Amino acid sequence: MAIDRANVEKIIKAVGGADNIEAATHCVTRLRFSLADEKKVDHKLLEQNDLVKGHFSSQGQFQVVIGPGLVDKVYDEMIAITGGSRSSKDDVKKAAAKKQNPLQQAIKTLADIFIPILPAIVTAGLLLGINNILTGPGIFFEGRSLVQEYPAWTDFAGIINLIANTAFTFLPALIGWSAATRFGGSPLLGIVLGLILVHPDLLNAWAYAQAAQEGKIPHWNLFGWQFEKIGYQGQVLPVLVSAYLLARVERFLNKKVHDSIKLLVVAPVALLVTGFLAFTIIGPVTFAIGNAITNGLVHVFNTLPALGGILYGGIYALLVVTGMHHTFLAVDVQLIGSKGGTFLWPMLALSNIAQGSAALAMLLVFREQKSKGLAVTSSVSAFLGVTEPAIFGVNIRYKYPFIFGMIGSAIGGLVLTINHVLASSIGVGGIPGFLSIYPNQWGVFFVGMAIVLVVPFLLTAVYGKVASRKAGPADTNNESAPVQASSGTAATNETAATAAVSEAAPVVPAGKAVNVLDIQAPLAGVVVPLENVPDPAFAERQMGQGIAIEPSDGKVVAPFDAKVVHIIKSKHAIILEHATGVQVLIHIGINTVSLKGAPFTLHVGIGDEVKAGQLLIEFDREAILQARLPVITPIIIPDGQPIVGRVTEEPAGAKVAGRDIVLKIQLSPQGI
Repeated sequence: MAIDRANVEKIIKAVGGADNIEAATHCVTRLRFSLADEKKVDHKLLEQNDLVKGHFSSQGQFQVVIGPGLVDKVYDEMIAITGGSRSSKDDVKKAAAKKQNPLQQAIKTLADIFIPILPAIVTAGLLLGINNILTGPGIFFEGRSLVQEYPAWTDFAGIINLIANTAFTFLPALIGWSAATRFGGSPLLGIVLGLILVHPDLLNAWAYAQAAQEGKIPHWNLFGWQFEKIGYQGQVLPVLVSAYLLARVERFLNKKVHDSIKLLVVAPVALLVTGFLAFTIIGPVTFAIGNAITNGLVHVFNTLPALGGILYGGIYALLVVTGMHHTFLAVDVQLIGSKGGTFLWPMLALSNIAQGSAALAMLLVFREQKSKGLAVTSSVSAFLGVTEPAIFGVNIRYKYPFIFGMIGSAIGGLVLTINHVLASSIGVGGIPGFLSIYPNQWGVFFVGMAIVLVVPFLLTAVYGKVASRKAGPADTNNESAPVQASSGTAATNETAATAAVSEAAPVVPAGKAVNVLDIQAPLAGVVVPLENVPDPAFAERQMGQGIAIEPSDGKVVAPFDAKVVHIIKSKHAIILEHATGVQVLIHIGINTVSLKGAPFTLHVGIGDEVKAGQLLIEFDREAILQARLPVITPIIIPDGQPIVGRVTEEPAGAKVAGRDIVLKIQLSPQGI
């Protein structure tokens, strides 16, 4: 398809002109801009542009949806018009990050550091939970533990405890690796720095309080300057600041030292300088700051436990929405390291359950089978610790489930804090979270769990039913009803959304499938409606009709006999063309372009002819989830294909795999 240069010029004008574009790149579906001033964007001009299917701002990037197959041509034309240089996706991300305020930058930095090490911490937490079950008295036998009753299990529990505690014992090494990487230094030097801070020759940080009480803290004497010879087990701030300094020193030396002697100079000098400063200045100062923050939090929750529980328990879901919840990972780790447990994490687990319970209650409010399926699948996900599908797919969309989830979580948080419930580690949130709670506090935690299961469910179900009755029966024939969520009635909004979709792509009547192309499931998993994909370009069907699949494995196969016509450079999206000319886009995950192809393995190339069921792409599902990116995969029939007539979709909630049909396309006689 030829690109109208005038329309591209209008896009440039609409985003504020070439001077307002700091950097621009594109993915398989959209242009991504970092703009000097987003207030200069002319939204009406964009909406009037035939090339533009939608636009929105996200994480400092202004995104203009063009659609697969055209976006690269539009981008090339735009670069030719503006005379600008081509930017990578990292360039745009960096430019967008510069516009964030200091708080946003700090939150993002902490998230970038702690998210990569989260799997190790969560695994350690789960194993500690198993150890708690084996060694906790009173769980299976009155006053005695399982290993006391059956001594043969003692060493088994000991091995589990050793494996579990390793991540916490050498936590500074994990943080050092991740922080050095984030700050642009050598990951290996970051690991070494972390290990230096927990060297066995140092006084263990966990023994510091007793040693101070006994007056037995060892000291170094550096030319008359005495400072404490202590380690920093379980500490966060000392290694964070030291890793930042290490990266700065290393980068400085790499610029100044000649290549011929870099190996002999850079690493030794960087570690020596950072190590001395870590033990003499950085460590003591940040150790004191970290303890002050920890003691302050403990004091607040000891003095006003009810208020602390209501506030943190209530607003945690809001922290998830804003991304600020990542900040508290560092606080949890600090509390566990210095106090032996965290009172914040148990409230996280209850908040997950509360949002899941509110989403599940919508099963009684929704009328459409598609939405009922979403309510069930998203709530199960939340009960297992992953709340994004419930929060973004259901609760925020209708507002009141989200609010009632927060209310239930606040009450649960109150119960936990007034009873001083602690988690011995960070584990999996939701219902499995009890494994991380000290066994002698399970009873109280289960009471809190019952509260967050019952309260949000009842409030959401009752309010939803009452609001639906007040709104009256939904007009299922009103195809022009606007698609928008309100705090009024989910059923009405849901019907409006369904009607709007039907107008764009009417359903093929049963038994009339003449000249119909069947699209088989390219992935195994659960069908999700596009409206619940956490990306406006897909959710608002700006690129075309289709469905999404929440995958259960990491394989994408051909949904029909086809030709591969396009593969995005970062390997997360592919476009296939049927012999009839119908094209289908398969887009693995959301914002997975940021992973630069790392979790994806291609098994085909552009121009290849493939058979239905043939393996196209393999992806590491866990790696995508660990990067805190949704793995939900849209399957799109792009707009603008004359051959495509009506489209019908598999109902949401259906489990599909292999040769299960997820879409049916009635071929248009005019397009054949």
